[in-house]
Amino acid sequence: MSAKRNYSDLHDHIEALRQADLLIEVDREINKDTEMHPLVRWQFRGGVQEKNRKAWLFTNVVDSKGRKFDIPVLVCGLAGSREIYKTGMGCEIEEIGDTWIKAMNNPIAPNIMDTNDAPCHDLVFEGKDLLNGNGLDAIPVPISTPGWDNAPYMSSSHFITQSPVDGSYNNGNYRAQIKAPDRIGFNPSIEHHTGGYLHWLEWKERGEPMPCCIVLGCPPIVSFTSVQKLPHGLDEHHVSGGLVNAPLNMVKAKTLDMLVPAEAEVVVEGYISTEWLEPEAPFGESHGHVNLQEYNGYMDVTAITRRKDAVITSWVSQVTPSESATIKRPAYEAKLLAHLRDTVGIQGFVGVSMHEPLTSLHKLILITMDRNAASTEVWRALYATAAHRMAEGKWVVAINEDIDPDDANAIFWAMSYRCKPHRDTHMLPHKHEGHGPRSVLDSEDSAVLVDATLKEDLPPVALPKREYMENAAKIWDELGLPEIKPERPWYGYDLGEWNADLDIMARRAVRSDYWETGKTIAGYRRNDVEMNTEVRTLDIGNPGVGEEEPNEEVTWDGIPESNK
Repeated sequence: MSAKRNYSDLHDHIEALRQADLLIEVDREINKDTEMHPLVRWQFRGGVQEKNRKAWLFTNVVDSKGRKFDIPVLVCGLAGSREIYKTGMGCEIEEIGDTWIKAMNNPIAPNIMDTNDAPCHDLVFEGKDLLNGNGLDAIPVPISTPGWDNAPYMSSSHFITQSPVDGSYNNGNYRAQIKAPDRIGFNPSIEHHTGGYLHWLEWKERGEPMPCCIVLGCPPIVSFTSVQKLPHGLDEHHVSGGLVNAPLNMVKAKTLDMLVPAEAEVVVEGYISTEWLEPEAPFGESHGHVNLQEYNGYMDVTAITRRKDAVITSWVSQVTPSESATIKRPAYEAKLLAHLRDTVGIQGFVGVSMHEPLTSLHKLILITMDRNAASTEVWRALYATAAHRMAEGKWVVAINEDIDPDDANAIFWAMSYRCKPHRDTHMLPHKHEGHGPRSVLDSEDSAVLVDATLKEDLPPVALPKREYMENAAKIWDELGLPEIKPERPWYGYDLGEWNADLDIMARRAVRSDYWETGKTIAGYRRNDVEMNTEVRTLDIGNPGVGEEEPNEEVTWDGIPESNK
């Protein structure tokens, strides 16, 4: 069939990044083994705001021996920021979650192309060619964590496998150690029971090696689905089509009876042993620690195919925030959101946020609940989140809408003043350790569920009201001061324990009419109460109001109903 496509390949995506001023192009010589990833890493560890992070295209790549490579490397080009991710998705940031949910519910089968029309088959290397400078040694795979990693590792390596039982495909992203020009590692993250690992078990049961194709560089929609944790048997390539409402072009591999994305940049074909394992790692992992050496699979390469203008991708992983976490987060959150909202049917559920910096998505999950949600629904949401996936949700915290789930300080604030641990925390034992350093003391983990939502009215947040903060921001700009980045809470709002009488006095104060209040409260003097006795415990109303009538709505979040 024809090569028509209704989605961007990697080259289209790079041009879109260039036009959007989201791309840094480095033409000077860069060592892939010592310089490339440390350079890009600085935009995650150097105080650069997410909105200012860029994709990086390295066009003059060498190694420590001075070898030059003819394949550029794109780093952080798919999810260096949400703006970059949005560019690859072809939708607005606020539409990403719904786009994912729609794609998972409405997958589209791929279009099977003639092999002669496939860009991924521009150049084909097999047999002795793999050992004559055209094998894995010709691909400029960077070292991700110089000083710790024991080799270059493909970090954006999409392993395409197929079930020998029902023929279903899986596209999973796993790290891949470069071991020889014709041999590469296979670590399928078995703690997540990934599709690639389940297929490996099926081939092992048959006593046969597992055929596999590794894609390195491809249309963004293929990369985005490769990191998604879909139900086993749901083909990621079908979901890729669902993301753009059009079929993905695929083509038969050269040495295997398998299909691969036709617009892939580089495809590595081969067989993964199901009889033998060999040492792999150390490698700096996304949980923020070096994964020490362990036995894992390996693949003997039968062919490498590539585009004549191939560009490979490499993801910055390791300590989060990172590209490898950012590329997973929108889809992970969308899947969990659909689970809580549509499958479990939580009432009063607003949204979900998987904490990224340092914790890397899986460990700390924030569930946002409506202020008026029933306590039973809050706890249903907490338990349902902890049970969603076996290695997900070590700390699950329920918060309200006024708390920014991406602000750790705001979260701690809610936990400190809206939660009583003896009443509002539950501990669940027998949780899987998941992705992280393996403990030698205990092979099991646990989960802590925290209800940090408002359970009773509280006094207002002690910051100036919104209108005064907004006016002050205008003055700030007029003075030419550095750009403000608001962090919630950035203005004061009511949490229920406020009334119109108190608001009268506050409005009177900003009019500089506070002398009237002082005169009025003098009439409420008494000598029969102790210091710190709250006025609300006495049946005297609110001293200081006088004759003024309220004329302003007051709501729990400080936003008048008329403005909502």
